[in-house]
Amino acid sequence: MRETIRKKNTYLWKEIHARNFVLCIVMFLLFVPLFGTIASAQTNQDLAQQYAPILYFEKDETCFPADVSYHIDNSYLYQIGIDQPIDTSPSKISISENTSNQYYLDNQKGSVNDDYIINDYRSKMNNLGYKVYAHVISNGDTTIVQYWFFYAFNKGELNQHEGDWEMVQVIVSGGTPTQATYSQHYSGQKASWDQVEKDGNHIKVYVARGSHANYLRSYSGKLGAANDIVSADGKIIRPNNYNLELLENQTWLDFAGRWGWNGGDEAEATEAGLLGQTGPFGPQFRQGGNMWNSPLVWSTSLFQVNDVLFLLEWILYNLVTLFIIITLAFIAYMVFRIYRRHKKTGLGPRIVSILYIDSLNLKSIGNIMCFVAIIIAFFGLFNPWYGISIDVNIPDYRTTGLIDLLSIDGINGIQITLPDTSGPIPLGTFSVPFSFFIAVGIIFLVIASIGLEKSKKLGKKFLGRGISLLIPFVIILIVIMALALLVPLISPVNVSGNFDVDAAVGAVSGSPLGGEKTIPLSDVNGQIYLQWGLGSGLFLLVYAGIILIIAGLMEIAANISFFESKTAEKSIEEMQDESKKSGRIFVR
Repeated sequence: MRETIRKKNTYLWKEIHARNFVLCIVMFLLFVPLFGTIASAQTNQDLAQQYAPILYFEKDETCFPADVSYHIDNSYLYQIGIDQPIDTSPSKISISENTSNQYYLDNQKGSVNDDYIINDYRSKMNNLGYKVYAHVISNGDTTIVQYWFFYAFNKGELNQHEGDWEMVQVIVSGGTPTQATYSQHYSGQKASWDQVEKDGNHIKVYVARGSHANYLRSYSGKLGAANDIVSADGKIIRPNNYNLELLENQTWLDFAGRWGWNGGDEAEATEAGLLGQTGPFGPQFRQGGNMWNSPLVWSTSLFQVNDVLFLLEWILYNLVTLFIIITLAFIAYMVFRIYRRHKKTGLGPRIVSILYIDSLNLKSIGNIMCFVAIIIAFFGLFNPWYGISIDVNIPDYRTTGLIDLLSIDGINGIQITLPDTSGPIPLGTFSVPFSFFIAVGIIFLVIASIGLEKSKKLGKKFLGRGISLLIPFVIILIVIMALALLVPLISPVNVSGNFDVDAAVGAVSGSPLGGEKTIPLSDVNGQIYLQWGLGSGLFLLVYAGIILIIAGLMEIAANISFFESKTAEKSIEEMQDESKKSGRIFVR
């Protein structure tokens, strides 16, 4: 009996152990994925911390990387085409249910046409702190670590809108960082790891004022697409200054709408896009999702920076300073020459030779015309030089008035943009203050005329300066005539329809001084209207140049002396002395 009970107990214990073993196996199989997920999350967090960027801002920047809760908590959720908000108290969880790009979060603290959102954000900035979001993607032996920044408002040189998403990424191959990619407006730049400025492994990112485009150097931006203002003279936000969170853990990530106002209906939304006033899409949906889903492909398509580019950017960034240094050197040289002129011939009673105006003669009229030319040229410096504009009028896609495609002036240089439904796409900028250089040239003309004895010499200086005022006109004319060769054959707007680009470019190139052309779209009931021509500023410069050339010819024709030089006076005195000694009468 006892033996039977003992055997039975032994059997029961074996069965219990077997069940416990099976239960342990099941629990292990259930929890291993969870442990793996936790370990992976920890690894991703560590990777994100390892390369976390240092952000350098320009001194006048108003917005900094923030938690998206600021925007969500102050916004109403709208749908395009519906006047009333569909949710006046959206949350991080609720907005994720909106997986259509027809939705948008409109910040109620202000609009795209004022600074109220900026002011509200800044009043709360100290309590909000700074937030950076990270996204880690593994692709075989390659890991991409992305850093996403949300800004309350975009007030760039090119456009202005609520909300702003920007990104930089580090590409790690075989455990070694090899490349970094910086987003800039609708494109970006890529650089090898050696080309990136770093503090240890922490990459340095120079953020453009207002637009928040990311650059590799503090002197970049002027040679970029949108004339960005970049510097390292403002706030510096280091990894220990901001909270770094993984995007995978964010409940709002699936929100497919825009983070900012997007117009009340389709037509208004299209117009807002053309003007750059629409809020951006979130990380998963920016640029059609390419930055999120295909980061390596997106990176491959970007421009590779090089040392030549950095040198050009440095020169352009410091161009005004360099020009001032060169100008001061020339002024010093001119002062030296004026001093020598003073010692040799004197500077005359009126010092500046263009002040010799005393009667209606060629010399006086030439000097009067010089003053007139300087005044006209001054006004020409601050007015537009050339422009090409477009007006689109087709179903569901029309602009309200003309949109600039190309603008050239003496203050901002050259700016080329491409109107698109998602905003103006910058194609190129050459931000050079041409007016500054021309103004300095006019000042040189005045300085160079100090102490000039002969009207012929002054006339030659008038001729040279007058010709230089015609140079902008000649260069712009040549560029416009060669436009067909310089501009890629792409449609100036992202619209359906058979838009004849050859006809548009040919019309502008064939009549560079100005014109207009209406181009019908063959497969839709609509048209595109182009208008182009010289601006008033360039006309004024041409007039000033012609007047100066005529003034120069008049001075040369006059061929007189403005005053009697010291050399001449000395010679007269010597002749008088000689005549006294010889007893002859000297007649002057």
